[in-house]
Amino acid sequence: MAENDLGSPLLPSDRLRNQSNGKAVVAEDDLISPLLPSDRLPSQSNGEQVILTIDDQLNSDRPFNNHFLNDNDGDAHLQIHNPFEFLGAGSFTVPAPTTIDPFRNHTLRIEGIYEWLKIVICLPIALLRLLLFLLFLSFGFLATKVALYGWRDKHNPMPKWRCRIMWITRISARFILFTFGYHWIKRKGRPTSRQNAPIVVSNHVSYIDPIFFFYELFPTIVASESHDSLPFVGTIIRAMQVIYVNRFSPSSRKLAVNEIKRKASSDRFPRVLLFPEGTTTNGRVVISFQLGAFIPGFPIQPVIVRYPHVHFDQSWGHISVGRLMFRMFTQFHNFMEVEYLPVVSPPDDQKENAVNFAERTSNAIASALNVVQTCHSYGDLMLLTRASQLKKDQPSRYMVEMARVESLFHIGNLEAVDFLDKFLSMNPDSSGCVHIPDFLRVLRLKACSLSEKIFEFLDVEKNGKITFRQLGDSVRPAIPNLNEDEVNEMYDLFDVGNDGRVDKEDFLSCLRKNPLLIPLFSSVLRREGLLEDGDSSLEETL
Repeated sequence: MAENDLGSPLLPSDRLRNQSNGKAVVAEDDLISPLLPSDRLPSQSNGEQVILTIDDQLNSDRPFNNHFLNDNDGDAHLQIHNPFEFLGAGSFTVPAPTTIDPFRNHTLRIEGIYEWLKIVICLPIALLRLLLFLLFLSFGFLATKVALYGWRDKHNPMPKWRCRIMWITRISARFILFTFGYHWIKRKGRPTSRQNAPIVVSNHVSYIDPIFFFYELFPTIVASESHDSLPFVGTIIRAMQVIYVNRFSPSSRKLAVNEIKRKASSDRFPRVLLFPEGTTTNGRVVISFQLGAFIPGFPIQPVIVRYPHVHFDQSWGHISVGRLMFRMFTQFHNFMEVEYLPVVSPPDDQKENAVNFAERTSNAIASALNVVQTCHSYGDLMLLTRASQLKKDQPSRYMVEMARVESLFHIGNLEAVDFLDKFLSMNPDSSGCVHIPDFLRVLRLKACSLSEKIFEFLDVEKNGKITFRQLGDSVRPAIPNLNEDEVNEMYDLFDVGNDGRVDKEDFLSCLRKNPLLIPLFSSVLRREGLLEDGDSSLEETL
């Protein structure tokens, strides 16, 4: 039997479809890396492997107890209060949910007689502003097209005569700000020279931010690849010699960091501008910083942007662009303040890593803004958006401070969204909690003691229900005794390639996505005498 063909040992052979022979072999590094922190991992395995099978004789007719059974029936794995104890995983705690929503626009609704009266009065002005906006946008677009015409060598800095043409676009950008109601902009401090700080970072509150910096600094910016296809905007940012990055691609992020370093190290290029939060917030908090601006190790000038307001929150949080533009056009004046902070330099001894460098810069920006810092990230906005799309009550409760989750559990943004879809399919109640029947139904778990123990392990508050934060901060589906239909469902679960065959890659891929399946194998390991109670070593067993 081929060692890498893992279809047969996963389930008893007499309960699987007709398959070619094979063995289930679990590779240590592939299996444990997503589950345990590095300080809990054992030393390198000596290469021993164990073939895992599933006991087909366990009692599958056990009555379902919704109050969590505490059996003493002799099954070793049912006697474990923590079903993941055999992996060396201890109990966990879930931080209290934060009440802060960094993406909430606080004036989504038009409230008050004053605000309605102002909108009615400003409607004719809004129409004029819209026409002027389109006019100046067209001027800037045409000037940019002229500046880019015939330019092929994008790897080198833009020639000076082309940069002079771009002044038309920069002046048009200032008039665009005027049409949005920013008749004057208060500045504090001054931008330092490029030689002192080739990189500039700023908090990100609105789409107004990059328009202002384009006019003020004409920098090279770092932007998402999706921006290139935006009408008008894509053309203009190409003239800024934008550094594109795909936030979901490690190779793209690495290339972007190398490009930041290349352009920041040459005085021939403009300074580089980044918004390290990676998305817009409401300006009332500073969320976690991405490290792209800090890895190159150049001095950085932080800049803060504020939008003081009473009746209209100008932040581009969880609000559509069209709605935000309408509210801006119907204001008498919109306030904006920009403050240039002292340069933050990397240490001379180079012992400080990029994380600490980013933390010092983030602290400087948060202190100047007088706001708190959180571990939210763009991933939380993805979760918020997904919950809103599915019409869930209070979608902000499904944010989990993804920067912390990703750091501790190595769960990426896309994986978290898939995880949320699975959680929401469990029909959470109005408080965002899931009860055990829906938990078992969606994860295809049989109503038995082991399933209840898995649920109880996640239910850290011991109130018979779990939240998305609890589920996300734990591990992930398990299945004890299966009937024939359930065997086929489980086989489909492991058949990742949909080719009617479960090989090693399918098996390990499924376990990474569904590590709650791991307790299923604990009884086999114990019965073979390969694992003692409380033994946290994986080296001898996997």
